[in-house]
Amino acid sequence: MFSVRSIIPTALLLVSLVLAGCDGMTDDLRPSGDDKRPTVEAGTIGTQVGQQSPEFPVQVLDTLGVSRGLYNELAGSSGVVLYFTMWCPICEFDMSHMRKYVIPNFPTVKFFLVDYVSGSVSVSRASQEAYGYTDIDTLVDPYIDQVNNSGTKVLENMYQATMGSTIVIDSTGIVQMNETYKDGVKLTETLQALP
Repeated sequence: MFSVRSIIPTALLLVSLVLAGCDGMTDDLRPSGDDKRPTVEAGTIGTQVGQQSPEFPVQVLDTLGVSRGLYNELAGSSGVVLYFTMWCPICEFDMSHMRKYVIPNFPTVKFFLVDYVSGSVSVSRASQEAYGYTDIDTLVDPYIDQVNNSGTKVLENMYQATMGSTIVIDSTGIVQMNETYKDGVKLTETLQALP
């Protein structure tokens, strides 16, 4: 006679043993905290730390419909910060923290929210206004396939970004940081080290 109460612990034990036996699974169960990204060659074009950031594609617009170029934004500033948002509560927390504790300390750095969800200027502008971020420039990440407005987004694809991705590009166009926003400490340290 089997009861449900005896089957559940047995099933959980069996699943745990199977998962623990998977090749490479122990790395995930005991993370080292080491940066496992491949080393990049300095001077190459790309979006990893140490690489020269590519220019924004022509179709990147802000929420007012104005075309924005990375190297135009870098002119006269010590750097650019891109924060990828999907206007969710977690993004709201990060953006609020950044606006209160980071942005005021770096007046020569240009901060941009990158709306990689909306795909249109009007929808992105509505989100920007609804969340109260009209004081921070917001870039609208367009679809690569603009005819059908579907598929992958341009900046999301270019920077391999996800929700909360934060990219810092210095005044010479070199990517100094490309990781998820946590508590602002890494972002602040990176911005303090800008030339």
